[in-house]
Amino acid sequence: MRSKQEKRIVSPALLLNLLACCCAIAVVTSTASSALRVSSTLHTQQSTTQPSAPAQTKPLPAPARWRGLIGEYGPDNAILLILEKDGKLCALFKHVNFEPLDEVSKNVFRFPAQGTRAGQQLIFTRDARGRATQVEVETVVRQRRQIEPESGNQLRVKPLRPVVELMKEAMAAQPPPEKGDFRQADLVELIKLDPTIKLEIRYATTNNFLGTIFYSEARAFMQRPAAEAVVRVNRKLRAQGYLLLIHDAYRPWYVTKVFWDATPDDKKVFVADPSKGSRHNRGCAVDLTLYDLKTKKPVEMVSTYDETTARAYPDYPGGTSLQRWYRKLLRDAMEAEGFTVYEAEWWHFDYKDWQKYRIGNETFDQIGSR
Repeated sequence: MRSKQEKRIVSPALLLNLLACCCAIAVVTSTASSALRVSSTLHTQQSTTQPSAPAQTKPLPAPARWRGLIGEYGPDNAILLILEKDGKLCALFKHVNFEPLDEVSKNVFRFPAQGTRAGQQLIFTRDARGRATQVEVETVVRQRRQIEPESGNQLRVKPLRPVVELMKEAMAAQPPPEKGDFRQADLVELIKLDPTIKLEIRYATTNNFLGTIFYSEARAFMQRPAAEAVVRVNRKLRAQGYLLLIHDAYRPWYVTKVFWDATPDDKKVFVADPSKGSRHNRGCAVDLTLYDLKTKKPVEMVSTYDETTARAYPDYPGGTSLQRWYRKLLRDAMEAEGFTVYEAEWWHFDYKDWQKYRIGNETFDQIGSR
């Protein structure tokens, strides 16, 4: 949702110096604030606690029988993270003590013989779908933290006012004035530069954090240098069996204003402040993921798109080896072409020259008519 310039839009000013992010996100559970505190902890401790970076060789998928166990358990001050790494189910206590587990049975695992928890067992309880609801370690029961959308789809936010009203007000307003020398805008459509790029523009559908259509057309524009860099990334990835799937790129300023005005104060960290604009507004930010040419589907990342939880961090240690490998593949490819990943969203990338462009407010049809 957000953008990094202010620092950004959709996810935030996020805890600890995370200023706002560029992609619109949503949280409707009562655990939203604690999830944010967790994400801050993960971000600050990641360098010493996360599993080693994905190897160059593509990992195998985690066993299906483990998928329902992977997640977070316990309170904010004693989080137990269950993840898969190198074909082993692993436990990470308080984001510090990382230990591989030995499988005893479908729901029972044991800590290794050498270690501070030698001989102790983890006993998982699952629901009818096979998803763990809690884990018991030495008589201490930790409930599963509801930080991810159980459906695997989009989290939602209830707008403060009807979006239709806010849209009308925003379209009548003007972006903030800016001083300085800026480049002439040259927004170009990504798929016209490379027709193989895939699109899934969430804000042209109701599958977004406000459940409302914001774009009349499912199109993606960027300033020409940034767009050409995206094309180069797509070509390199295609040689490896993947394409880029775009969720959002240039975003008119009035849409950013609607996001801000619609979002409750306790979730303002997930949207960009329209008084500052966002990098999406400048045509230099893009939200994207990988599309697998073999399966004809988007790859499965550690979190869903526009998710406002700890899982969205680009260095979040959880998930599976394969998910983290995909995340790193995308990040490495984008950074090689001058993009920087946003601190709180693995899918959001800012182009290096974003500050050289003004905040834009043109609609897609206005751009296309030039």
